[in-house]
This record gives sequence, C-alpha cells and structure tokens, in this order.
Amino acid sequence: MQKKWHQKWQKNSWRNFPIKQQPTYRDQKFLSEIENQLATFPSLVSIDEINKLRIELENVANKQAFLLQAGDCAESFTEFSHYNLQSYFRTIMQMTIALMYGLKKPIVKVGRIAGQYAKPRSQADETVNGVSLPAYRGDIVNAIDFEQKNRQADPQRLVNAYFYSSASLNFLRSLALGGYGNLEKINKWNEEFAEIFGNKKNISNVNNEINEVLNFMTACGIDYKSLPQFTTANFYTSHEALLLNYEEAFVREDTQNNKFYDTSAHMLWIGDRTRNPDEAHIEFMRGINNPIAFKVGPSITEDDLIKLLDILNPENIPGRITLISRMGKDNINKMLPKLVKAVKKTSHNVIWSCDPMHGNTIKTSNNFKTRKFSDILDEVKSFFLIHQELDSYAGGVHFEMTGQDVTECLGGNQKIGELNLSDRYHTHCDPRLNSAQSIEMAFSIALELSKDLK
Repeated sequence: MQKKWHQKWQKNSWRNFPIKQQPTYRDQKFLSEIENQLATFPSLVSIDEINKLRIELENVANKQAFLLQAGDCAESFTEFSHYNLQSYFRTIMQMTIALMYGLKKPIVKVGRIAGQYAKPRSQADETVNGVSLPAYRGDIVNAIDFEQKNRQADPQRLVNAYFYSSASLNFLRSLALGGYGNLEKINKWNEEFAEIFGNKKNISNVNNEINEVLNFMTACGIDYKSLPQFTTANFYTSHEALLLNYEEAFVREDTQNNKFYDTSAHMLWIGDRTRNPDEAHIEFMRGINNPIAFKVGPSITEDDLIKLLDILNPENIPGRITLISRMGKDNINKMLPKLVKAVKKTSHNVIWSCDPMHGNTIKTSNNFKTRKFSDILDEVKSFFLIHQELDSYAGGVHFEMTGQDVTECLGGNQKIGELNLSDRYHTHCDPRLNSAQSIEMAFSIALELSKDLK
C-alpha cells in the first residue's frame, strides 16, 4: 500500500512512491551492490556546513542577503580539470563582487557543481538516422556518445560521479579558503575585464569604489589582508536531486537533533518534471533538513505551489525553501505575479530566485540549441520589477554558466552570432553563458539595480 506524505518519513520511503526520470538498469543486483557501497563512503559535505548555509539563506529570506546560484547545466567527466574548476571559481567571485555592488548586500554563493551529473530528459529515447537508443541522462548514468554500449545505464558511474564530486569539492574548498577569492585579487580581475568590456566606464566605477574602500581601511591602520572576511570566501554546492538511490546513500542522521541530512551537497533542488506532490522526489525531499529548492515553471498553479510549500516546509522555516522561477521572458509577466501574490497571501517564508535560462532556449537556423544574452537579461529585469511592484523580495538569480570561453549563447559584448556557435560549442546538455558573458550579466544586473537604489 502506498504511503502518504503525512506519514512517517524514512530515507528509503520514497521507494514506495511513483517516480519519474529514472534510468533503466539491466543488472539490478549490481545496482544494489553499488548502492550499498556508496552508503559506506564518507560524506561529501558536513552537517555543520549545511547548517551554516541554512543560516545564510535565512538572511536571504529576511532580505539581508542575496543568493547567487550558478554553474554547469550538466557537469561532465571529460571537462573535469584544474583549469576549468579554477576558471569557474574565478568567474563566480567576479560575479559576486558585481552583485554586491549593485545590491549593497552579502552574496550567498551556491554552485551548480560537484554533483550536477544527472539530467532529466523530455524523451526516454533518442533517434538518429532511424536508430533509437536510450537518451543521454548525464555522465552519472551513461555516456553522450551515440553507441549502444555507451547509452546503457551503468551503475559503476554512480561511484565515478562520487569521486569526481569529491575531487571537485576538495579543490574548490582550497580556492575558497586559500586566498584565491580575496577581495583585492578579484578587483584586479575585474579591472582586467573592464579593459575588454564595451561599457568600460561603468565597470571601472565599481572597481574604483572598491579600491577607495580598501585604501581608506589601510589609511585607518586596518590590515584587511589579514581579515578572513577579505581573504576567504564561503562557497557551497548544489545539484538536482534526481537519482534518489544515489541521494539515499548519503543521508545521515544528526544524533544531536535527530534530523536527517543529505550530505551529497549543501543544497538540493527538485526539477520542474519531478515536483508532483504524490511522487517520490517530494517524499524524499520533505524529510531531509538541507535547504532545498524547486523549479517553478509555467505549468504550475497557485494551488500546486502552496501545496508543495505545505508539504516541504510545514514549520515555515525561513531559508528552508527557494523557489526558482523559470518562466521565459515572454511568460514571466503573466505567470509570476499571481504566484507571488499567492505566496504572500499564505505568509509562506520563501526565497524567490530567477532562472532566466530554461525558458529562453531557442533553436537556430543551423540547428544549434542556444539562448540570447538579451532574452536572459530581460527576464531578470522583469523578475526584479515584478517583485518590486508587489512588495516582495527578489532574493536570487540562478544561471547555467561556465568559466570556459565557450560559444553557446548568443550576444553579449563578444557579439557571438549564429555562425560563431560551432567554434566552441562544448555543452553536454543546454547552452551556458561563458565566463565573459557571466561577468557581463552580473555587472549589467548590478548597474540596473544601482540605478533603482539611487
């Protein structure tokens, strides 16, 4: 008999519910052995780190901070490298400084990284030249190469994903705590970026103001280079909790408060395709004490939204839930206001974040899946304006981006056109903003917000 969400939760109770977007494994015995093996592995993140993020997100919910969540659409084993991780972290930190300037608030930095290896698919199969094979579901499941042997779901890839995630986390922590994210260094990077940016004057103004603050502190006898607030950075990880057998393996109980945590990441989210309240993903997520999020797309109704909030956050804890709006620039003005009003009416504590990527995907004449920089920025602007008009707090942004110099999204200062897409189109799933476009986007948002604050 199927259990209901209001009954007692266990880390494996999701297995009694219907579930979508799961791979089909041929060897169930091997899969079970892998799941048992994963459960013996060390946690990827600590419960203390998860609770620290929860406190920072509580500040976002209370309008005292802002959430930046960004990273790969789907991480790949082949793109794993020292250089790519370093470039990604550098880009995130440059975006952070821009947003801090525009909002005049601390930025909570959460990466789509160190675990974002699984992807939902619209179709279970992919057909090329009359040949049908299982769809590519991310490197944690199968390989992108269109060959029969590579498209079969392989349980061993769950273990591979764990070790790639662990290595990524280890290096990112060393960057965050080892001085790579110090304010002086980031400002110099942004000065270099200003030299190639079309609107050099506005970015230089931001850099100059930061330098003035640093110089003033030095004049006051304050050695800011010895202060951790200026030399280190808090950085957290997140991914979509899609493969629940993987997630279950990392559920740990805190014996001090008897609550359960998914230690595969600091923050987990539920996708637009798997947020049915009577299905497995909601059942799993309601029982973990991590900060969680779910995507809010055009198909959701006010009643659906409120029901999910009641299930996932019955105690109405600030910072527990982030609502990631993904409407598209053409839908956001007619869809988002009624949802914001519904949440305000019920007094649910939520963080509203804007994902301007997924609703703005197009196909070009040369058959590339892409997104326009201008469309992405337009949706972000609409998001902030809607919340301002409804006396609600626009608490975050959510980007698919990379620190690499790819050519996957159109436009921006680099003026990437359709003919340029083939130059460096490397994504394993959806098109990402490249490093320059990501920083430009952050500065564009910051400059827009700073106008509103004056």
